[in-house]
Amino acid sequence: MGVYLRPRALDEALESLAGRALTPLAGGTDVYPAHAHQAAWNGAPDIDILDISALDELRGIVEDEAGWRLGALTTWSEAIEAVASGRLPACFEGLARAARTVGGVQIQNRGTLAGNLCNASPAADGVPPLLSLDAEVELASLAGRRRLPLAEFVLGNRQTARRADELLVALHVPRPQPWAHATFLKLGARRYLVISIVMVAAVLEAADGRVARARVAVGSCSAAAQRLAALEAALVGQPCDGSLADAVEPAHLAVLSPIDDVRGSAGYRQEAALTLVRRALNELDGHRREAAA
Repeated sequence: MGVYLRPRALDEALESLAGRALTPLAGGTDVYPAHAHQAAWNGAPDIDILDISALDELRGIVEDEAGWRLGALTTWSEAIEAVASGRLPACFEGLARAARTVGGVQIQNRGTLAGNLCNASPAADGVPPLLSLDAEVELASLAGRRRLPLAEFVLGNRQTARRADELLVALHVPRPQPWAHATFLKLGARRYLVISIVMVAAVLEAADGRVARARVAVGSCSAAAQRLAALEAALVGQPCDGSLADAVEPAHLAVLSPIDDVRGSAGYRQEAALTLVRRALNELDGHRREAAA
């Protein structure tokens, strides 16, 4: 049986990480299933756990002039409620939509945003919407703190830039233009309780009836979710007149590298991603025209 630690202060947690190899546990919705086979054979997983669920310093959503800080222990349910109540603005709508597709309500109540990022599955629901928000992760260790763009944190399938002595303590999202809206679309074999075949998240910032900035991310089509930089550049300056979806070309998705698996072929994923990107932009285009009406 492995070691189980549950510190009450962040400094205590960081000291524990500096002294031994530990698996951080927040909501446990990824850690427990990953080691269920060990429990079945041995009665308990043979891993050393650092349970961070008692660290109040990692909770809460705070807004300042620069943007928003989401504590690492923010759950999917808390993200949903924050958007519904207006504590988080419309640019977080894509994150809230993604949160509603994560497992069932029980998983949403326990699972955390940071845990989803650290698990780094290619199908992690939180990665595309947070990429489209230009999110950064804040990492802490006894040596100090550092911040990384999310795209530099999630490196590949189950791979991140987190060192063994670090904890992900918060997510930072910069403030967008005055008008910004977001969406999230997920294709799966059914609507809920399903691993995605393709995910698309997008944030549109507009001014004077034209695109000021667009951010589009696609998940489940590469080892890590990808931003479509060529498409984002092509959209800048385009009028929000119902034609944004027409600007999307297959070449804009060339950065993707989908695989064949039981949920879908690489070719199907590529075509589905193209369709979902167009649908996402069409939806955001409509939101902007409604807001301007």
